Amino acid sequence: MSEGFEVINKPVSASVDFLAERVFQESINILGGLRKLIEYRNLTWLPSLAEAAYVVVLREELLKTHAEIAKFLGITEQTVKNILQADAQEVKKYLAGEVEKVDEHKAGGLAKLAYEKVKKEKGLFIQEKELEVLGVDWALHVLLRLRGADFPLEKEELTKRLEGIVIKGMQASDIVAKMSFPVKSPADVLKQIKEIIGSA
Repeated sequence: MSEGFEVINKPVSASVDFLAERVFQESINILGGLRKLIEYRNLTWLPSLAEAAYVVVLREELLKTHAEIAKFLGITEQTVKNILQADAQEVKKYLAGEVEKVDEHKAGGLAKLAYEKVKKEKGLFIQEKELEVLGVDWALHVLLRLRGADFPLEKEELTKRLEGIVIKGMQASDIVAKMSFPVKSPADVLKQIKEIIGSA
């Protein structure tokens, strides 16, 4: 049996989550690493990057169709298509400053570049401890819990999804209690959390 079928023998969600996290982490590395990330004041790009990591992994590892990926992640088929059609090389040129702008789905191209690197090197590039030092590990955990959510979300649903997560020493439930509802998107969740922990 070919190596391509290896994933079938493992719990699918666990293997997909693990590889998608690695792709997400390598995407951060490609963006310039931990120091460079500090320059990003706005975390609204993180949901797109997390989605793109999952889309690429589901397509490349499990050969899922656009419709299957969209259903699994709770996003539109058009979003899946945009991510998978992104030109990784154009995004690479954009990141290198060789072109001023790129019409491609930047997160999709970035996730493709990261996936290729992860597959080649098969290593963990940013450890969770390092993400904790930077303070962005919570965003990844929140995004993973929001996967497949049907937005807008009400307080009760968000509280359930984020149960047990501690963000900057605060229980997620205490943070959710201070948020405005309904939340419209994963980006809205991250933005509100960032504002609340920033003022704590």
